[in-house]
Amino acid sequence: MTFSKKLCGVAGAIGLSLFAAMPAWAQAAAPAATVDKGDTAWMMTSTILVLAMILPGLALFYGGLVRTKNMLSVMTQIGAVACLAMLIWVMYGYSMAFGPDYTSGLSNFISTFDKAFLKGITPASQAATFTAGVEIPEYVFVSFQMTFAAITVALVLGSVVERIKFSAVMVFAAIWLTIVYFPVAHMVWAASGLFFKAGALDFAGGTVVHINAGVSALVACLILGKRVGFPKEPMPPHSLTLTGVGTGLLWVGWFGFNAGSALEANGSAALAMINTFVATASAGLFWMLAERINGHKGSALGFCSGIIAGLVAVTPAAGNSGPFGAIVLGAVASIVCFYAVTVLKPKLGYDDSLDAFGIHGIGGMIGAIGTAIVYSPLLGGPGAADYDMGAKLIVQIEAVLTTIVWASIGTVIAIFIAKAVTGLRVSKEVELEGLDLGEHGERAYNP
Repeated sequence: MTFSKKLCGVAGAIGLSLFAAMPAWAQAAAPAATVDKGDTAWMMTSTILVLAMILPGLALFYGGLVRTKNMLSVMTQIGAVACLAMLIWVMYGYSMAFGPDYTSGLSNFISTFDKAFLKGITPASQAATFTAGVEIPEYVFVSFQMTFAAITVALVLGSVVERIKFSAVMVFAAIWLTIVYFPVAHMVWAASGLFFKAGALDFAGGTVVHINAGVSALVACLILGKRVGFPKEPMPPHSLTLTGVGTGLLWVGWFGFNAGSALEANGSAALAMINTFVATASAGLFWMLAERINGHKGSALGFCSGIIAGLVAVTPAAGNSGPFGAIVLGAVASIVCFYAVTVLKPKLGYDDSLDAFGIHGIGGMIGAIGTAIVYSPLLGGPGAADYDMGAKLIVQIEAVLTTIVWASIGTVIAIFIAKAVTGLRVSKEVELEGLDLGEHGERAYNP
């Protein structure tokens, strides 16, 4: 069973005690169940691991890649949008993504606001796992999904750092989460969602997180414009040491992201765990190999980039692939992302500061489409003996294309609203001085 199918069974069971008229998928979870303390402990641990991906993981990874004068601004932006996402999630985001269904066709794209402010949820509320009669507290499920929303909006910022206003970041994040993230999460992971019903495979967020964030990052940086001096002036990372530390924290935290998406401490989580190991290891090495083949030295930055590319690609396939399929998927994604960053980006001339599109967008597409291939039992995947790869490829491509279009349109709307409200971009003087001082009145490093 795919993550999307499993996840929406959870959402159905959550609302069962609160709403009389629920769809058939929810009614299947009706028998009384007890909370499993082992699964609950694992899911609480996974939730904290995903938080570690954001702070300090992503903050250090992105922060080390920018120039010294912008280090604190990047870390502050990431931390602030993550906090904002958490508050919006409990106010209405959870309800929009996993609340009770509309009776109209709108249920393909969004849930109702009946669970706004977590209405009706108590410490006694339970969410189904994927074993009959065994559940976890609903607050744990709410928290786990909350961290996904928080890291996704933070990933978008990688393309626009070093020249976007802090106020613009906050306005953009609130709007983007509402019109882009929550609907896409519903479409892919809710039982009434458009691509859940079509059978799309997305174990932990290839479309919902990475394509969504990567495409949005590209659109945002195109509207915002290039940094002063780009591409003529060198803009090397100020601390690859911090980026390396951030990479390690991201990889460790990603086990909560992927293995936690099984919602149980079981064999499915174990499969996602080993795939998160081997796909990532493959990608890290293949990026460095691509550097050597293209006449460069294998670099620490390349290694870190490959690690992230592998993590991105394996996300939708974590529980939908065998280990050897994951190795191949990681290698392919790493090589494709390498050329997207080193060839495609310079040729097109866009200023995606930290390659959010080149790695998350492109890697997410490779992973989402590739999942249809590695899911096949002929390649060691968990698919049924009569698995139809061609039909599944079509579904995956449709989900990818829809996510690209939805994210692009939503990002345009969110960016232009942020521009109208805040002006969007810092002045040239502030950009040259650095956003640490110009936006926050602080320095990352003092003499």
